[in-house]
Amino acid sequence: MIHRMIFVPPKPGITEEEFQRHWKENHVPLAIKMPHLKPYLISFKIPFLQDQENDLFGGGVSESWFENENAMLEAIQSKEYIQGARLDEPNFVAFWQIFVLDTEDYVLKEKDALKQESSLVKMFILLKRKPGMSLADFRQYWLETHSSFVLNLPGIRRYVQCHVQDYFYVIGESSFDGVEQIWFDDTEAIEKMMKSPEYQDKVMPDMENFVEPKYIFRFVTNEYWAAREPATNIS
Repeated sequence: MIHRMIFVPPKPGITEEEFQRHWKENHVPLAIKMPHLKPYLISFKIPFLQDQENDLFGGGVSESWFENENAMLEAIQSKEYIQGARLDEPNFVAFWQIFVLDTEDYVLKEKDALKQESSLVKMFILLKRKPGMSLADFRQYWLETHSSFVLNLPGIRRYVQCHVQDYFYVIGESSFDGVEQIWFDDTEAIEKMMKSPEYQDKVMPDMENFVEPKYIFRFVTNEYWAAREPATNIS
């Protein structure tokens, strides 16, 4: 399964409210017509852990799932996308700044499964491996060693590692190697977690063992489920 994340910046001159409303009310009905689309989720950034660097990743993240690469390619080459959602993007998105990562999900904590109606907040952490470390070693360390520290953090409701797909490295180096997604009850739970000894003494020091610190980016979102069922195939 491919988990595609598109980091979407608002079009200059529109408010956050206008950006989110257009995405929900105008863009979603077009986007969910794409063939082969599995669940489609919008993660809207909220004003927590916000700084100028985090603004590079836009006002929200489009998250969609496809069975495989061929299904995804058919979707983004379909008339439903090209003549629908694609044409709408310039109405609310700074499309020249869109950033895409295709990943494979590793669900490490599923106590609270994804629900269409949820008040949980989600932290994104974008990661790049440290210089000299192989991609295989990065993935193994992150999955087998670092995850044990993260899973001991207080307040975690769900934890998923999203490893960037191999084809992002065919013609060069991917900007990022993975994304952590961690769910909490609210931003107060995140604040408590970040002040905890488990985070300060374990998680953050361990980052230096496999991650380049200057390429760690964090931001927090809430979720809006646009579709939970597969879209209709091309007729």
